[in-house]
Amino acid sequence: MAGFEDYFYQVKDGLTLYARDYRGPSANAPVVLCMHGLSRNSRDFSRIAPTLAKTHRVIVVEQRGRGRSAYDPQSDRYTPETYIGDMFELLAKLGIQSCATIGTSMGGLMAMGMNAIAPTLFTHVVINDIGPELATEGLDRIKKYVGTASEFPDWQSAVAHTKTVNGVAFPDYSDDEWRQFAEQICTEKGGRVMLDYDMHISDPMKNSDAATAPAVLWSLFDHLESKPLLLVRGELSDLLDMDCVEQMQRRHPRMQRLSVPRVGHAPMLDEPGVLDAIVAFINN
Repeated sequence: MAGFEDYFYQVKDGLTLYARDYRGPSANAPVVLCMHGLSRNSRDFSRIAPTLAKTHRVIVVEQRGRGRSAYDPQSDRYTPETYIGDMFELLAKLGIQSCATIGTSMGGLMAMGMNAIAPTLFTHVVINDIGPELATEGLDRIKKYVGTASEFPDWQSAVAHTKTVNGVAFPDYSDDEWRQFAEQICTEKGGRVMLDYDMHISDPMKNSDAATAPAVLWSLFDHLESKPLLLVRGELSDLLDMDCVEQMQRRHPRMQRLSVPRVGHAPMLDEPGVLDAIVAFINN
């Protein structure tokens, strides 16, 4: 299994952020940038990155306020615009001028924004269960749980919380899979189990819908029209409605689509056949 190196870097506002760097098969291997969702971290890609690293150098980021990246003392900076700026700083420090990208949920929105700013950056774009319109049901669910419960007395309680919040998205998960999920989103510090993100990351989203779903999203999506694009959608998704998917297809007729059965928001990308499809896509 391919390993990774820890990479810490400082951005212009002084925060030190973190990424995993899977170096790939050679020094000149193509690069894929993996960007997680709102309350997640680099561990979201831990099961697929080693396979991607057989052909690519894989950079898996942790946005500010998540995982090993520093928490921001100014919560109003927890916005996609700030994260996008952080990503451009990371790529510049690594000397990366071209890459593929895989963006889950918020990471997919970031991919749209980054592509609009730097249209020659991405060679291939994979968007995981997100679109220019966010369904109210899913958005309300996310607002309800992000930034609420933060600490648990033990791992059993953390697993129970994970299942309560995400059960609608993964109805077929086993007890072992729920434990694995909890270990992806939680951490243990000083004998305490806690969610591995700053509870304030949701402040801008709760204060303004524009911070989550700006009116310009369709315009940003339209900038992808000439770009190889793969949309992954959970069959049970409550955040990406099929009406939105169909409009995305009309605007980007060459967009490839992959539906993940019996999964909601957002697929882990290690479901049967999904990773194979992504590998084939970014290598084409």
